[in-house]
Amino acid sequence: MLELRNVTKTVAGVDHISDVSLTLQHGSLNVLLGPTLSGKTSLMRLMAGLDAPNSGSVWFDGVDVTGVPVQKRNIAMVYQQFINYPAMTVYENIASPLRVAGASRATIDSEVKRAASLLKLTPYLDRTPLNLSGGQQQRTALARAIVKNAKIVLLDEPLANLDYKLREELRAELPKIFAETGAIFVYATTEPHEALLLGGNTATLSEGRVTQFGPTIDVFRKPNDLLTAMTFADPPLNTIVLRKSGAHFLLDGGVNLPVPAEMAHAEDGSYTIGFHPHHLAPRAKTMSAVPISAKVSITEITGSESFVHLDFADARWVMLAHGIRVFEPDETIEVFIDPRHIMVFDASGRAVAAPQRMAA
Repeated sequence: MLELRNVTKTVAGVDHISDVSLTLQHGSLNVLLGPTLSGKTSLMRLMAGLDAPNSGSVWFDGVDVTGVPVQKRNIAMVYQQFINYPAMTVYENIASPLRVAGASRATIDSEVKRAASLLKLTPYLDRTPLNLSGGQQQRTALARAIVKNAKIVLLDEPLANLDYKLREELRAELPKIFAETGAIFVYATTEPHEALLLGGNTATLSEGRVTQFGPTIDVFRKPNDLLTAMTFADPPLNTIVLRKSGAHFLLDGGVNLPVPAEMAHAEDGSYTIGFHPHHLAPRAKTMSAVPISAKVSITEITGSESFVHLDFADARWVMLAHGIRVFEPDETIEVFIDPRHIMVFDASGRAVAAPQRMAA
């Protein structure tokens, strides 16, 4: 078990990590999700022992390892920017941690070939990294982490430089590969959909703070606050500030949204509602869907999906619609929101009500 207890890391008077506490179990997959500069890499460096916290402590299996350097910890780390030994072949790069550990020749050969097969590197074992593509070099770094059999495996956006097809394959395979070892698996990403695909647990980060940690699907479906909900949304979360009056939220244009049952006795006043782009639809999918007239700003067509940017009152929303949708700029269209999918936050940003039902 890896524990971070009230860890803070300050550089030149600026907090990179601020009072973070996390507990990660053996055999678990843990995603660090947040935008660039949210603190993901800084947190991983503290976990690895590459940096020491200014305050707080790091524990592993009940032992305080705060001051223990990375060389004395059984850690494997892979960065977005691949790191390999340029003078060594792919085979020797993968074998290097096993040679350092004094493994037998037969064990080295078996483990290298197993990792190479998993990562589709078998045809390239005799090449040096400079004779590989960027994706092949990154897979070499991943293979080296696999054979190390580390207790903690830290992957800092490791698939960002790979092509789409391989990235999708590895997203499915990596959790299985590392779960077999019983290692603590930590994976940093800026992409919410990647966190959902990987599953496990997710810690959402913002400006060096962990805003929420728990099972990935729970953090996505029931964020504790607006900041977490916005972190776990791509395209961005649709939001609008409105007023609660009795059993309804009042929007511009005479639109009323029913207040969720769990908020029935909440005080009237100002609240923020949030909902994901795929929960705004060009047609009513349920009897409870509420029509809203919004003005089209621009439409992005990806082929199988269309992202329709809309202006409603003072808000800018995005609707994710299946198929090709052609709308003219400034065209007013009717879209539908299902009140069962909205999240409600109070003036301080704390969650008041989670969706009654939400598909990931």
